Amino acid sequence: MPDPERPDEVLRRADELSPKERLSLPKQPMPEREPEERKRSQEEVPLGFDEVHAMLEACRCLECKAKPCVAGCPVGIDIPGFIRLIRQGDFAGAIAKIRECNCLPAVTGRVCPQETQCQLHCTIAKARKDPEEAVSIGRLERFVADWEREHHARRVEPPAPPTGKRVAIVGSGPAGLSAAGDLVRLGHEVTVFEAFHKMGGVLVYGIPEFRLPKEIVQEEVDGLAAQGVRFEPNVVVGQTVTVDELLEEEGYDAVFLGTGAGLPMFLEIPGEHLIGVYSANEYLTRANLMQAYAFPKVDTPVVKADRVVVVGGGNVAMDAARTALRLGAEEVTLIYRRSRAEMPARAEEIHHAEEEGVRFLLLTNPSEILGDEQGRVRGVRCLRMELGEPDASGRRRPVPVPGSEFDVPAELVIEAIGNGPNPLATSTTPDLQTDRKGRIVVDPATGKMSKRGVFAGGDVVLGAATVILAMGEGRKAARAIHEYLTTGRW
Repeated sequence: MPDPERPDEVLRRADELSPKERLSLPKQPMPEREPEERKRSQEEVPLGFDEVHAMLEACRCLECKAKPCVAGCPVGIDIPGFIRLIRQGDFAGAIAKIRECNCLPAVTGRVCPQETQCQLHCTIAKARKDPEEAVSIGRLERFVADWEREHHARRVEPPAPPTGKRVAIVGSGPAGLSAAGDLVRLGHEVTVFEAFHKMGGVLVYGIPEFRLPKEIVQEEVDGLAAQGVRFEPNVVVGQTVTVDELLEEEGYDAVFLGTGAGLPMFLEIPGEHLIGVYSANEYLTRANLMQAYAFPKVDTPVVKADRVVVVGGGNVAMDAARTALRLGAEEVTLIYRRSRAEMPARAEEIHHAEEEGVRFLLLTNPSEILGDEQGRVRGVRCLRMELGEPDASGRRRPVPVPGSEFDVPAELVIEAIGNGPNPLATSTTPDLQTDRKGRIVVDPATGKMSKRGVFAGGDVVLGAATVILAMGEGRKAARAIHEYLTTGRW
C-alpha cells in the first residue's frame, strides 16, 4: 500500500495502483485565499492545483469501464481518459482530450456544478458513501486548462475544408461559443454577434472576476478567433439587424439564437421604484463588465452602501452578495424564503459567502422595500416563513407566519430571484414560436425552431440554467445545423 504522505512513492507507482489502493488515497485539497484577504479583493479565490497535487488527485480515478461520470457530463467529455493522461504527466494530451468536446475548459473547470453532474456519479464517492469524496473532476479540468495557457501550448486545429456555408450565431455566451467552435471545425464560416462590447455573454457580465477572471474568458474567445470564428460586438439582433435580415439580406444559411436569459424578474412588492434597488443583472453587469469595482480608475456609476440586502438563494445571489462586500459594504444580508437545504446555489459558493461574512436570513421573505423622504432605500420589511407542502419544483412551499413582520436596515437592495429570455430577437421575428414564459420553443433533439434555418439553445430555451448545460445545447444544435447545411433537409 503506498504511503499517502509520500507523494513521490504514489506517483512512481501511479500506473500500477490497484483499485483498493486508489480508494485509499486521500482527496487533495484546493488551496484558497483567506477570507479576510479576499473579501475586499477581485483576485480569484481558489488558487488551483500544482502539478504534483493534480497528479495525486488523478491517481484516485478508478477508470471505471462503464464511465458513469461521462453520462453525467452535458458535453460528453472522456473524463477517465483525460484524468489518466494527467496521472501520466501528459498535460498537453489531457487538454487535447477535453477540447474534443469542450471549447471552454478553463471556464467550466471553474463554474460548472460538477458536484451535481459528473462527480455525482463517481464510483469512489459511492464506494465511500460520501459525495464529497468524488474525484475532483472540475479542479483537474481547470488545472490542465491553466497549464495550457501558462505554457502557451494551445493547439489551433486545422478546420475541415470550407463548405461555403455561412452561419450567424446570435449571442456570445456559452451556448453560442460552443456552437461556433463546433461549426467552424466542420468547415463552415461562422460569425458571432454580441450586443455588448465584450464577448462572453453571461461569462463576463454575470459572473464576478473573483470566480471567473475576464482574461480567462478572453483567452477562450481568442482561441476560437484563431480557429476562424469572426466576432462582431455591439450588434443588437432585433434592433441593429433582424433574424430575417440575416437570412435574406446578409446571406447567412442558418442562424443560431443563443441570447440567454437576461431579462430580470422582480418581487413586485411596494418600494421597488426607490433609489438603491437593483436587479442582480444590472448590479453585476455594472460591477463585472463595466468594472465599477475599479473606481476611481473606472467611474461606472453604481450605488455603494454600508448595509446591503440581497434577495435570493441561487448562485447569482451569492455572486451579488460577495460583490457587494468587495464594493465596500460593511454588512451584507442575504434573504431567502426557504431553508438552507433548499438553496439552489452550489455548496462551495454558499460556504465562501459565509466565510467572507455574508449574513443569512433563511425562512424569510421581503414584503416591502422601505424608503426615506428623498426616495432612497432605508430598509426591507420582512416576514418569517415556514415550509408547507411541496410545490411544482418539488421543494416545500414557503408559507408566511402571521404577525411575524420585522425590518432589516439597508441602503441597497439587490433582487436575485431569477431571469427570463430577452424578447427582442423573437419579438422582431413574428414566426418564431415561444412559450408562455417567453422561452423559445424548439425540437428538443435538434434545437430547430418553427422557422426554417433558425435554431436556438441555452438559457433562451431552458430558462436560466448552468454554463455547461447551455454548452451542451450549443453542441447539439451545431450537429443539427451541420446536418441541415449538408443535406438541405429540414
